[in-house]
Amino acid sequence: MTSNNLIQLPDGYLNRTPIFQFILLSMLFPMWAVAASLNDILITQFKHVFELSDFASAFVQSAFYGGYFLVAIPAAMVIKKTNYKIAIIAGLLFYIAGCSLFYPAAEMATYTMFLFALFSIAIGLGFLETAANTYSSMIGPRKYATLRLNISQTFYPLGSIAGILLGKYLVFQEGASLEAQMANMSPEEAQAFGLQMLQHTLEPYKYLIFVIIAVLVLFAVTKFPSCKPVPTNGKSTEKSAGLLETLKYLAGIKQFRSGIAAQFLYVGMQTAVWSFTIRLALDLNSDINERLASNFMVFSFIFFFIGKFVANFLITRFTASRVVFIYSIIGTALLAYVSLVPNMTAVYCAVAVSMLFGPCWPSIYAETLGVVKNKKYTETAGAILVMAIVGGAFIPAAQGFVSDLFNSLQLSFLVPMACFIYVGFYSFGIIKQKADGQEEEAA
Repeated sequence: MTSNNLIQLPDGYLNRTPIFQFILLSMLFPMWAVAASLNDILITQFKHVFELSDFASAFVQSAFYGGYFLVAIPAAMVIKKTNYKIAIIAGLLFYIAGCSLFYPAAEMATYTMFLFALFSIAIGLGFLETAANTYSSMIGPRKYATLRLNISQTFYPLGSIAGILLGKYLVFQEGASLEAQMANMSPEEAQAFGLQMLQHTLEPYKYLIFVIIAVLVLFAVTKFPSCKPVPTNGKSTEKSAGLLETLKYLAGIKQFRSGIAAQFLYVGMQTAVWSFTIRLALDLNSDINERLASNFMVFSFIFFFIGKFVANFLITRFTASRVVFIYSIIGTALLAYVSLVPNMTAVYCAVAVSMLFGPCWPSIYAETLGVVKNKKYTETAGAILVMAIVGGAFIPAAQGFVSDLFNSLQLSFLVPMACFIYVGFYSFGIIKQKADGQEEEAA
């Protein structure tokens, strides 16, 4: 396939990266980041309005990332039958539908309905991530696949910051914290106040709908390369792989299995830290309210953004796995500090650890996808990697459970610390494996 000197190679990669299409594709990454960071706002809001335990409040993430898990394989099948662009358009349409469900959720004022709305949003985002992560890694030369995905992921923190700011100014209100205000109210007053606070949760999603529609139109009118494996004669020489055949093939690759585990724990770790940072600040400083505490999440995402830029620079000079390994050592130390030092410096370390999250997802994703040598399994392999996002459903709930069990939110940060330790071991294994491979080639 050629277009303006753009050539698609048999393995699906391109001879060069089409800049406009790559930028438009990268715009999707902040789109799902906005929704994910708004969850951190909702957890804090729902905790007191619905009088939830830390474990129950984490169900916000369980509903959200559970949707990702369930839709990843169907999304991969859509990509296989059609193309990446169709899957992205389908994801944007589901995203709009999910945001629209916040209207009835705000009226019904039940925790279950809000969870259903979040689950619906996640269905759309599952389509977007399944398509966009793999597409970003393939829309250009193969040797720059990891760097390309890291660049696309660099846009993610911009969406995260936007989501937190929307939540800070549209969901959280001025005055004392919700807990402090509701503590002095009668049950009837608290219920009426809670209903009023729930109406504010609708506001960010109103604006999101218009932005998503604009992005949808841009995608609909822009031509994109296929980036699907096609032999040079333009005819398929391989029979399309079935789901069971693909799963059997992937299960036989040890590096793929360990990559799935690393991605599961990484996403869970990141989600858990961000889910409870605002709560940690409120616990350690009773003089601040939710709006002020949300500033720590703004700083977290700024650090996340900086961390990605630094990682992109380092990856051009060192391997991605080596960068992730060093980051994981520092991140483990910071989370140990967060768990064990009972003052506000622990919150600052929780903010700083976001800088170490930067290269993890794209590096693990591209590294794991790279071990799939038979490209007829690529779409499903990418979907399974996106399914590993379900770690965001389990690890925050596990942290909430530990917090309730020991009556210590701070001590519960040992859960994401343990996850970072595994990511470090995984990265070290990749480094060792490549070093052994180079020695064998030299011999």
